[in-house]
Order: sequence, then C-alpha cells, then structure tokens
Amino acid sequence: QVQLVESGGGLVQAGGSLRLSCAASGRAFGAYTMGWFRQAPGKEREFVAAIRRSGDSTYYADTVQGRFTISRDNAKNTVFLQMNSLKPEDTAVYYCAGKYGYYSDYDKQYTYWGQGTQVTVSS
Repeated sequence: QVQLVESGGGLVQAGGSLRLSCAASGRAFGAYTMGWFRQAPGKEREFVAAIRRSGDSTYYADTVQGRFTISRDNAKNTVFLQMNSLKPEDTAVYYCAGKYGYYSDYDKQYTYWGQGTQVTVSS
C-alpha cells in the first residue's frame, strides 16, 4: 500500500513557474512508475507526464512537452513536476499516481492516487 500526498500548487500568472511535489509513504516507492495527471473543470482527467522506476525515462503529453519536467528522488520517496511557461489552459487539479510495471498514459492503469493539488494560471 502506498499513500501519495501532493503539494506545491497555487495561483500563478501566465508565463510563471510552479514545482509540484508528491511524497509517497509505504514501501517500495522505487518499484513504481509514477505519473502526473490533471483534471480541469468540466473535462476528463488527462495524462501529463510519467517517469520510470529508475528515473531514466520520462514521457510527456504533447501539450506540456518542453515546458514541464518530471523527476524523482527514490531516496526521498518523492516525485516532482517542474512546470515552466505556464498557460491559463494549464489550470487544473493535478494528481500524482503510481503503478507497477511499465509506463502508461491511461489513468485506469494507475493503482495509487493522491488527493490532488490545485494549479490556477491567470492571464
């Protein structure tokens, strides 16, 4: 069992930056592929980024490629999402998620979820 707690959300102006963190409790954090998803009001939850267990491979949605960076520190049981050049359309609740096995951009394949953190980008 893994518990995930996100932090770092907030209100930022367009063009600004935020860094989200997701702290994991429980064993074997290093065994999980970790992902970030987001859900805007009235929209379905969508994939943002994922990182393999060792951190050697990362994956991004086209909408955030080049602006967001996912990373992890297995010694500290934490995964990060650095968000730069933020746009109003990035406004959403951001969720951290974990799964065994390979990378996936399909949220139903993720087993563990955090409670989410709100990111609001003003124009």
